[in-house]
Amino acid sequence: MEGVLFLAAAVAIAVLVGIVYVVLSESVKFFAAVPIGDFLTDTRWTPLFEDAHYGIAPLLSGTFMSTLVALAVAVPLGLLTAIYLSEFADARSRETIKPTLELLAGVPTVVYGYFALLMVTPLLQRLIPGLPGFNLLSAGIVMGLMIIPYIASLSEDALRAVPNNLRDGSYAMGATKLETAFRVVLPAAVSGVVGAVVLGMSRAVGETMIVVIAGGQQPQIVTSPTQQGATVTAFIAQVALGDLPFGTLEYQSIFAAGLALLLLTLVFNLVAFALHRRYREAY
Repeated sequence: MEGVLFLAAAVAIAVLVGIVYVVLSESVKFFAAVPIGDFLTDTRWTPLFEDAHYGIAPLLSGTFMSTLVALAVAVPLGLLTAIYLSEFADARSRETIKPTLELLAGVPTVVYGYFALLMVTPLLQRLIPGLPGFNLLSAGIVMGLMIIPYIASLSEDALRAVPNNLRDGSYAMGATKLETAFRVVLPAAVSGVVGAVVLGMSRAVGETMIVVIAGGQQPQIVTSPTQQGATVTAFIAQVALGDLPFGTLEYQSIFAAGLALLLLTLVFNLVAFALHRRYREAY
């Protein structure tokens, strides 16, 4: 049985190693032709044009902007939902709301994309005159709605894991239920909450179809969510479905973009790990 368990763990590691190998091997070929300095500092990303430029900054700016909008929507709504389910909802309400909320995670992302394009964008255009039909604001809002189940469910599990004696001690000191939830339970569960937020953020960074459908595919430096823009995943989807010959520089550019996304996600997880250790020691 120990051998079976070890094999299961080894398979997971082997898959990760294989992914890293494929991305790195193709990225090395790309960077042999394109200097890393140009890749990081050039502000134009036009690998499919005759005058090709390979600056990743426009794709990263679109990725950051859409992710920030998504987190601005998902973090407060997800945390408030988690606090309600953990501290205020009765058993019947919790058994109804939580499974219903988790159904959102099973909706295909292409459905979210068309919801953003055909429902959210027209509503935003009434509030923001001149908003283009493709924009990162509507895409980010819907991405935030999509990742609410991840943040709410994992945060609620972390809040419920807080020992009841902390709640009882707070009530004994005269604190209300609301004060106990925000000043005692939430700080005690902050390491789990941070993990939930980072998981939701990683999910938003890697989202493809919503941004492809509602955000536009124009790679440019994005300074406002009301602009249209392209993300790293949107470009990969655009090129991977095209007719580019295997082994060309344009084809290898998707692996370089994938490597940048992989490193970005790694940085997010390292930051989350550091915060997790810090707050776990504090509480």
